[in-house]
Amino acid sequence: MKIVVAYDTYYGNTALVAEAIAEQAKTEGDEVDVRNVRESHPAPPQGDVMFVGSPVRVARVTRATRRFVKRLDRGVWAGKPLVVFTTTAMAPKPEATEKQKQSAQKWAFDVGPGFRDWIRAKGLNALDSVLFVEVKDVKGPLVDTGIEKTKQFTHEILQSIKK
Repeated sequence: MKIVVAYDTYYGNTALVAEAIAEQAKTEGDEVDVRNVRESHPAPPQGDVMFVGSPVRVARVTRATRRFVKRLDRGVWAGKPLVVFTTTAMAPKPEATEKQKQSAQKWAFDVGPGFRDWIRAKGLNALDSVLFVEVKDVKGPLVDTGIEKTKQFTHEILQSIKK
């Protein structure tokens, strides 16, 4: 299977998650094409599955990520699975108030599912499962379990698609 991993990144955290997805897919015997959505590529992305990711910026995925998805060839990608992943530092502290937890939910955790739904509204097949990887601070690094969580998520998604 050919996997496309498309991502945007500001501080390198989302790139690390994209690389972990690619590494896991290669471990499982898949061909992988990793693309930064801000870079130009000689040809449009072609594959069987696409992982598309972004850092969460002001409660949204980045403009470059949305533009990348808008420009996808619907004839090529309409029936193929797209998998959303995001990174953010907005997780609430354990001592956070209920209001702070609700704010974090809106500003961080709901972004991935919202992007997934936006992709579906564009006529593409975004899978239900969304990967969210937390960073320790605004600029990172990823939480200690971030790479392992990413690889496990990738394994589970690829196994479910291959069935």
